[in-house]
Amino acid sequence: MHKILSAIGLCAAMLLPQLAHADRIKDLASIAGVRQNQLMGYGIVVGLDGTGDQTTQTPFTVQSIVSMLQQMGVSLPPGTNLQLKNVAAVTVTASLPAFAQPGQTMDITVSSIGNAKSLRGGTLLMTPLKGADGQIYGMAQGNVLVGGVGAAAGGAQVQVNHLSVGKISGGATVERAVASNLGENNQIRLELKETDFQTVSRMVEAINSHFGPGIATALDGRVVRVMSPSSSDQRVSFIGILEGLEVNPAKVAAKVIMNARTGSVVMNQAVTLDTCAISHGNLSVSVGMDTEVSQPNSRSGGQTVVTQTPSVEIKKEPGKVIMVKGGASLSEVVKAMNAIGATPQDLLAILQALKAAGSLRAELEII
Repeated sequence: MHKILSAIGLCAAMLLPQLAHADRIKDLASIAGVRQNQLMGYGIVVGLDGTGDQTTQTPFTVQSIVSMLQQMGVSLPPGTNLQLKNVAAVTVTASLPAFAQPGQTMDITVSSIGNAKSLRGGTLLMTPLKGADGQIYGMAQGNVLVGGVGAAAGGAQVQVNHLSVGKISGGATVERAVASNLGENNQIRLELKETDFQTVSRMVEAINSHFGPGIATALDGRVVRVMSPSSSDQRVSFIGILEGLEVNPAKVAAKVIMNARTGSVVMNQAVTLDTCAISHGNLSVSVGMDTEVSQPNSRSGGQTVVTQTPSVEIKKEPGKVIMVKGGASLSEVVKAMNAIGATPQDLLAILQALKAAGSLRAELEII
């Protein structure tokens, strides 16, 4: 009897649905105020091997060099026509990490804005990096690393990868720190990456069950307010524990993403179909021109005549009708599409028709 009960319990355990996968709060939400800031600057890359800007078409490159020389005490005679081949004007972009302090380094991306053929082997001169407020937050300089190669000779040209964009690892130094209001009024705000009221409710419940009631409060379907300690060291420890708490997020909404340009179709696991019948057949029309030549005998005195006869051919492939039961899973939907021989381009039309018919239980988004 005991063995029978154990077997029944084992079967019942196997039939129970598996627990939802739990995610850390760090993966579901971000902390308000803890973010990167975009920086940008205008600079000059020198030392190129004849692959720089053509100065006749990019006058701003010459103006930048003249201005730089004047700041260094070098005055050029009026009317000097500079022909620069080893210089390129570039934009320098970087992301200032949260809590970055002066003296720390960050990676930068150097991109040509003129008609330079390659930035390979060039050196970026000192370039100020400014934020959206116009303040300088970093200074960039260094040797540009380009992940490509190019060669040209005698009119022939070979190029591998992109040569007009390069990177400099640790090429910028932080000069100014961004003020942070983290922990202001002894509270922090968790912002979910996607709006979901059920996930917010579960997050508040998980935080309050770990730290105590009243610590977390939901403000809306995306933001959770959490009371934090007043001292900075305790606040850092508190946030570290907070981000490690696990929450079972709500199931994602059923969604189908279609790219009309490439024919890509992506469906998540929540996509289902109501009972429906699907049929699809391809119709192709070919229009051609048959050329015929009439050649008379050599002694008949006639002339050679060339005639063209148009030809139209219509082909219609037989379609299959597939019955799909209601509540079909994603695997059954894919199986039904494959059964009728639908290509990715065909799926665009079929899924739109299913949505119009009310059989597709998912949001349809075309990008």
